Amino acid sequence: MHLLSPRGPRPVAGVTLHTLKVLPAPAPVRVLVLALSVRLAVRRGAWDAVQSHERTLSQDIYRAGEGCHRAYLTAMGPRQHRRAGYHRLLLALERRVFTRTPEIVAISRRGAEEIAKLYGVPPARLSVIYNGVDLERYHPDNRARFRAAARGEARLAPEGWVVLFAGSGFERKGLATAIEALARLDERGANLVVVGKGDTRTYADLAGRLGVADRIAWLGPRPDIERWYAAADALALPTRYEPFGNVHLEALASGLPVVTTTAAGGAEVVTPACGAAVEPGDPVALAAALMRVRALDPARAAAAARTAAEPFTYERQVAEFERIYRRLPESRAGFSLRNR
Repeated sequence: MHLLSPRGPRPVAGVTLHTLKVLPAPAPVRVLVLALSVRLAVRRGAWDAVQSHERTLSQDIYRAGEGCHRAYLTAMGPRQHRRAGYHRLLLALERRVFTRTPEIVAISRRGAEEIAKLYGVPPARLSVIYNGVDLERYHPDNRARFRAAARGEARLAPEGWVVLFAGSGFERKGLATAIEALARLDERGANLVVVGKGDTRTYADLAGRLGVADRIAWLGPRPDIERWYAAADALALPTRYEPFGNVHLEALASGLPVVTTTAAGGAEVVTPACGAAVEPGDPVALAAALMRVRALDPARAAAAARTAAEPFTYERQVAEFERIYRRLPESRAGFSLRNR
């Protein structure tokens, strides 16, 4: 196995690393240089299969981990048009990828439906392979190990009710909706913990206007996210667009109920016994869903959350990709004949 990446990832046993040189440049230039660099690297080698997780030009398998950029732009609204050149380039690359790649892998049913609808990819070329989760790192037992110390670090009451928001890209992930929902909670002692990278000023101002500034802990990006799943009583991810965030599975595996939106692929693994899915941009619905989660029996909800996550192992993910690799010679040949 060979890994081509513009960043220098840590060595992995059995993997030969190739660092692609992508110099600092405006975003459209970086996107184009990466695609061309991959194409040159692929042409220089003799590969049995080429799998890409980025919008590049030469792959047999494309894992659409970011979903559809076209759908993302629709979900985020006209403000995104301020970077029109960048978006046009991504859309052109995306169209080429979905048109010319023999095997497309979505990471949720919702994502697969989106790709089929927007780009006409037929079922024969489109698979769904869900993400896997580390069921040992993310475990309900972490509550006993980390909860008290983490709450103390964030200055949270030991017995208070705590909602966790975890994710970078605050606008897309719906942080404003989470803050607005916090202000509507009947549980007046509830607190919101925000973990992730982003400019907090706009959201801190919103919290101040709504009178909940003193009920929010801003922790920034954290490498120890498992401690904060253990510290919380529910996860709120009111995202506007999310193919399938790992945070859904990590929280569930940790025994943490999840309230997300119908715009999230991760909603497909959330059951009423361990959470809910509401429409994006609706703080009233989000607050009501959080209060329903608050009313669940904590032990039963934790057990249901863990049960929901347990099928999503890395072993299952690997096995499903292996099935695609094994049929690739046939699908590649059939795709070539159809597209001559």
